[in-house]
Amino acid sequence: MRLKNGFAAVALFGLSIIVANRAPAQETPQAAKPAAQTPSPQSAPAAPDAREASGAPGHRVGGFVPGQKRPPGDPAQIARGKTLFGVNCRSCHGADLRGGDMGGPNLLRSQVALRDLNGELIVPIIQGSRQQMGMPAIPISPDDAKAVAAYVRSVIETIGSQGKPPDEGRPAPSILVGNASEGKSYFEVKCASCHSATGDLQGIASKIPDPKMLQTAWVAGGERRGRGEDDPKDSARIPKATITLASGESVEGSLVRIDDFLVTVELVDGTQRTFRRNGDVPKVVIQDPMKTHTDMLSQYTDKDIHDVTAYLVTLK
Repeated sequence: MRLKNGFAAVALFGLSIIVANRAPAQETPQAAKPAAQTPSPQSAPAAPDAREASGAPGHRVGGFVPGQKRPPGDPAQIARGKTLFGVNCRSCHGADLRGGDMGGPNLLRSQVALRDLNGELIVPIIQGSRQQMGMPAIPISPDDAKAVAAYVRSVIETIGSQGKPPDEGRPAPSILVGNASEGKSYFEVKCASCHSATGDLQGIASKIPDPKMLQTAWVAGGERRGRGEDDPKDSARIPKATITLASGESVEGSLVRIDDFLVTVELVDGTQRTFRRNGDVPKVVIQDPMKTHTDMLSQYTDKDIHDVTAYLVTLK
């Protein structure tokens, strides 16, 4: 009886070994099936998956779209957008869109700029309805925002690879996007009390044939000159200062600089004198012949600047 029980135990143990050894062979097809469906690294379609995930057909990994087709831009809108960009965006994004002194991002690498087709991505950021890296809203109209977007797209169209600067050989759009007749009306209301199209401004467009330089000149209140290019007429534009000291002494001269702590004037003989300021002592009275121009800098709209420039280029 004991022998029979021992034989049964041995037989049962042997059977379990056989079953254990055969079990993996029965399960191998099921375990190998998923591995057979996994493509090899060489055949994995990584780039198409990345493009599909980006939601924008034609994107390379990283989002750059060198071959994406956009509708052709309106030259007048692009020109207006370039002017607006220069006024509102250049300090942050740079003249070539690669980032400026204020730390704005490189728009040539911006996924938003690369994917924008008609302002649908850029305009909400400009107007502040879509936050983008803390960028503040820019107070311009929707049409002006679209013009800026059109200009950004026009620059991106000139790049051959991601981050490459715009084509230097491409002619710049004209800044003459204003209405000359409306500029004339503005001039007659705001400027004619000091200036005349048949007097001091006669032939101004021939003297300054570059419209951009002409615009810079009139906004600044006169033609800008380089160092060493003195003009006797410029002396009439320099502010004069009268400084009355506590002792009663009065000093007059051309204003060189003034701040909350110091005031410096240049005397007739060419020497300079600097006085320390402490509140209203000494008393300083400034006569600035360009004050009207300075004050108007905060009043001009972009349209005013464009319109007056368009009018002044007709004064040849």
